[in-house]
Amino acid sequence: MTNNPRIYLWVALALMVWLNYDAWQRDYAPPPNITNIVQPANPNPATATSSPNDLANQIPQASSPKESAPAAGATAPGAADTTSAPAATSAPVVHVRTDVLDIDISTLGGTIQRADLLKYPKVKGETTPVRLENQDEPQSTYLLQSGLTGTSPTPSHLTALQSAKSSYDLGTGNELRVPLTWTNDNGVQVTKTFVFRRGEYAIDIEYDVENHSNAPWSAAPYAQILRNDPRTKRSMFNVETYAYHGPAFFDGKKYKKLDTADKDDSHLSVDVTNGWIAALQHHFVSAIVPPKDQKYHFTLKADGDRFQLAAMGDTHTVAPGTTAKFGTDIFVGPKLQRQLKATGPELARVTDYNYLYILAQPLFIVLDTVDHIFGNWGIAIILVTFLLKLVFYPLSEASGRSMAKMKQLQPRIKNLQETYKDDAEKRGRAMMELYQREKINPVAGCLPIIIQIPVFLAFYWVLLESVEMRQAPFAFWIHDLSSRDPYFVLPAIMAAAMFAQYKLNPAPPDPVQAKVFMFMPLVMSFMFAFFPAGLVLYWVTNTCLSIAQQWNINRRIAAEAAKKKT
Repeated sequence: MTNNPRIYLWVALALMVWLNYDAWQRDYAPPPNITNIVQPANPNPATATSSPNDLANQIPQASSPKESAPAAGATAPGAADTTSAPAATSAPVVHVRTDVLDIDISTLGGTIQRADLLKYPKVKGETTPVRLENQDEPQSTYLLQSGLTGTSPTPSHLTALQSAKSSYDLGTGNELRVPLTWTNDNGVQVTKTFVFRRGEYAIDIEYDVENHSNAPWSAAPYAQILRNDPRTKRSMFNVETYAYHGPAFFDGKKYKKLDTADKDDSHLSVDVTNGWIAALQHHFVSAIVPPKDQKYHFTLKADGDRFQLAAMGDTHTVAPGTTAKFGTDIFVGPKLQRQLKATGPELARVTDYNYLYILAQPLFIVLDTVDHIFGNWGIAIILVTFLLKLVFYPLSEASGRSMAKMKQLQPRIKNLQETYKDDAEKRGRAMMELYQREKINPVAGCLPIIIQIPVFLAFYWVLLESVEMRQAPFAFWIHDLSSRDPYFVLPAIMAAAMFAQYKLNPAPPDPVQAKVFMFMPLVMSFMFAFFPAGLVLYWVTNTCLSIAQQWNINRRIAAEAAKKKT
């Protein structure tokens, strides 16, 4: 960044203060007004309870072909009795294993009730994988439910389905199809098929309908995410706690995260074309992506830490003696941007780069491209930092020349301070005249820092949020660039580099200020000791490049001054 460490350090310190203030506000802010939290709808008030099944057992109400789909949560006429439906865990389970997923699908509606990510251990070096969908305990319920709803009996997520096998394995194949079937008394048969592909976390859900009855049969597809998601207490010593947890959606034009405790957000009910819904957490996501160019109705219902995020399509009518096919896509896995982009429009936005997405996204693309070439994210960080240094070189050059000239003027500046030590006004005027004669701008470092701070923050979010960098090794003792340096070696190198940069630039005129800036590298390195090692690597690389650049500028300025004297 800029070669003037004083401005840089003050801005960085202000940033740290702001982050701590933000953490305090999030951790200790007053709880939301309970009257603003929407209670889940229940078709039978007499049986209403606070159990998670209040949301799990709700079936969206189907709409007529000409009507918009209403909000999810009302029980469809003719559907299963939601107040007495058995829990999904009591139904037989179909076990599915691919090269990247290990999943349990309940035969009660085809609910995905467990999803283990085989390529992503919870702790590096251990074998226990990250688990998304699960029904281990009520406090961590996380289900992906789907089905059909209508005015006549339909296979909802509360309907018993039949499976020819209890387990499926992708093996050496590239595609795995897992069919579940349902047949009513009138001769309507529905086959609900989950389609898995090698290496992919996107799953297709297909409905094949055969109407052997004598009357038209109608149904609307829906899918919903049910989750208990208690808020994580934030800590400055664990930057992962700042990642967003909760529901989000894309309406075809705009991406929005939803606050389940907010009155407006928890009342979500909107028609969307070419959008999606998702439940986000750090590095991982579950998403529902409706078919392209088809209108779906998105709803959110919230009850404290529990929420139900649903998407329902228009009604499909199947004439007697005919067949029909429709469905939707889901995504259960890590926020791998290449796969997310292939699954749905703007689905890569779930990699939550906050308000700096417009900068962070191209920065990630460059990093990802370099990583694919060299196969090492640490090398990618170093090379991209070098490229950024080249991009900002004209600004840094102007700032560096000004700092070099000011360093040469230090004896004259000190003389003015001594001469006018009792008259601040004259001292200031004399110093400004000196700057004007020597064509020096004392605030030349401000513009580069203002321009480059957003880039630094974008880099921070890329390193924090990109799952591609999760547990990625660099070299030597750095085995995970997304976690802190286990031995604090990089922060120590950072402190030494920043001190060297401080000595290379003109010292502040005030002795007290000079001592403050002398200790600032130590303070900064302590704060950054708990940041991702990749971010510290970026800072160290950038500081070393700045030192090399400033040393070269100082050498050239000194040579120019010597030439003028001769």
